[in-house]
Amino acid sequence: MGPMNRFWTLSGKPLGAWPDADTFALREGPIPVPGPGQALTRTIYVSLDPYQWGYKKRGVEAPGAPCHARTVAQVTQSQMAGFAVGDLVFNTNGWAEYGLMGEGVARPSYMIPRKLDPAQGRISQAVGVLGMLGLTAYAGMVLMGDPKPGETAVVSAASGGVGQIAGQLARLRGARVVGIAGREQKCRYVVDELRFDACVSHLSPTFARDLKAACPTGVDVYFENVGGALFDAVLPLFKQGARMTICGLIAHYGDAPGADARAALMKRGECIFHDRGVNVRDLFVGDFVASSHDTFLAEMTPKVAAGEIKYREDIRQHIENLPACFAEMLRGDNFGKMLVQLAVDPTR
Repeated sequence: MGPMNRFWTLSGKPLGAWPDADTFALREGPIPVPGPGQALTRTIYVSLDPYQWGYKKRGVEAPGAPCHARTVAQVTQSQMAGFAVGDLVFNTNGWAEYGLMGEGVARPSYMIPRKLDPAQGRISQAVGVLGMLGLTAYAGMVLMGDPKPGETAVVSAASGGVGQIAGQLARLRGARVVGIAGREQKCRYVVDELRFDACVSHLSPTFARDLKAACPTGVDVYFENVGGALFDAVLPLFKQGARMTICGLIAHYGDAPGADARAALMKRGECIFHDRGVNVRDLFVGDFVASSHDTFLAEMTPKVAAGEIKYREDIRQHIENLPACFAEMLRGDNFGKMLVQLAVDPTR
C-alpha cells in the first residue's frame, strides 16, 4: 500500500452547541490522482476561522468529506494549465494533507485557486492579511464603514485575524480606534503593537462603563465580530449617522438550530438604529472578490511589507491537533490568526 492521505471529517454524531471530542473523526484514504485539468497539492497551512463552525452546523459540508478550510499548499502533480509542480498556491484543501484543485473539484465560487509569490510576503499570509481575511477587513471597514479623520471606530475581537487588520485600516484613515479584546496581554498588543488608541477588555466586570469612557464622544463606526454583551455595550454609544458592519456573531455560533442571531440583534437595537439613523450592513466577502480583490492587494501588500500594517499569526503544528485548535479558536483562547501547519514551508 502506498502513501495515504489523512483528513478530518465530521464524525456523523449530532453536533452540540460547540465542538467537542466526539465532533470529528480522523480518517485516511488513497492520495487522490489528478485528472485532466486538475492538480494535486500538499497542504502546508490550514486556516481556522469562526465561520467554519457555521458551515458545519448548517450542513454545508458533504458527509465524509474533509472539513472545509482555506489552505496554502504546494503542487505535487499537475495536469492543470498554469500550475506546475512546486508552485505554491492558495486553495481549499480543507482539513486534509492532500487535495485536488481544478476542473470538477467543488469549492465556493469566490475561493479561486491562485499562485503565490513568496516575494510579496509570507505564504501563510495568503490565508490571512493578504487573503480573504484581509479582504474581509478591507471591505467591512474601508468600503462599508468608511471611517473618516477624527471619527471613532470600534472593533470587537480586535486581536483576532480580521479585527487586527480592520482597526489598523481605520487608524490609517485618520480615525480614533478603540479595540475590544479579552485578556490583558491581548489588549496590550492591540495598543502597543497595532497602535489602536485604546483597548477595553470584555472580561472586565465594568466592561460597558470602560467602553463608554474610551469613547467619550460616542461611536461612528462599529466593526462587529462577536455580538452578545459586546454589542449591548456599544449600542447606546452610537452617534447620529453611525455605520455598523456585521462581519460575524461568534458569541451566537453555539445557539440552538434555527435561532436567528442577527434578527435578535436588530430587534435589540431597533429603536436606537431608527432614532439615530444607524446604517447596519451585513458583510459577505464573496461579494467583493471580483470588484475589490486587486485593489485590496495593491494597497495592502506594500503596507504589510513596510510594517505599516502589522499582523500576528498563531501557528500550531500537526494534523492531529486540528480539532483542539479549532475549539480553542472558537473560545478565543488563541492569540492572533489561527493556523495549523501540516507540512514544511519551503520558503522559511
